[in-house]
Amino acid sequence: MAESTTRKLEVTSWNPFTGCTKISPACEHCYAEELALKLNRWGTAGYENKFRFTTHQDRIDKAAPLKRKKPTLYFINNMSDTFHEDADDQSINAIIDIVKEAHWHNFYTLTKRSDRMREFFKNRIVPDNLWLGVTVENKKYGLPRLTDLQRIKALNKHICCEPLLEDLGGINLKGVRLVVGGGESGKEARKTDIGWVRSLQHQCELQGVHFYWKSWGRFRQDGKIYKNGKSGCLIDGKEYLSFPSDIMPS
Repeated sequence: MAESTTRKLEVTSWNPFTGCTKISPACEHCYAEELALKLNRWGTAGYENKFRFTTHQDRIDKAAPLKRKKPTLYFINNMSDTFHEDADDQSINAIIDIVKEAHWHNFYTLTKRSDRMREFFKNRIVPDNLWLGVTVENKKYGLPRLTDLQRIKALNKHICCEPLLEDLGGINLKGVRLVVGGGESGKEARKTDIGWVRSLQHQCELQGVHFYWKSWGRFRQDGKIYKNGKSGCLIDGKEYLSFPSDIMPS
């Protein structure tokens, strides 16, 4: 395993796209949808279409990452999906060009549309400062996405098991540098079983992959609801906040 750190990941959002559509169980209680509707009610610019997929050309033309000189970890489209079916290739290409130009930053992207991402990069080079990732919430939807990710030639790959909705069983993490996981938040959250988490953490350890457990969400690891929603991130009394030191530029 490469050099690691255990401080909190510090991520800045950049959203050339907003809005999305639900395609798998992980989408059921989408935090981005809830937030987008709030931002719309508050009159926040960019959310006039609520959670309908929208391309913000001004955020591409006047790309914030190019103006920021301090090396930063950017989450691209945390309020959407970069490889959404309504996103045109020209816009995605423009985003990738900005990633290349802003070489002093690292960029983190996450998709549930791994088949399109695989096809997009079939004849394109993935910049080394772009961390490609897929959501792996369960076996049926998540593991095929992992396979798609592993077929892409890229230096930096990660998966997000948040919310973790079932035991993933034996999982091949070849080519993956980082696994981020977490329980679900909100009043309708589904429980994450401690056994599933232990299994995932153990497999990361065996395969030399960084494991970063963000939070238990609404439920504590014993399955009980935590009163104020702050259930923490301890697994059997221990923090697992490991990530490659080179993901956050210094």
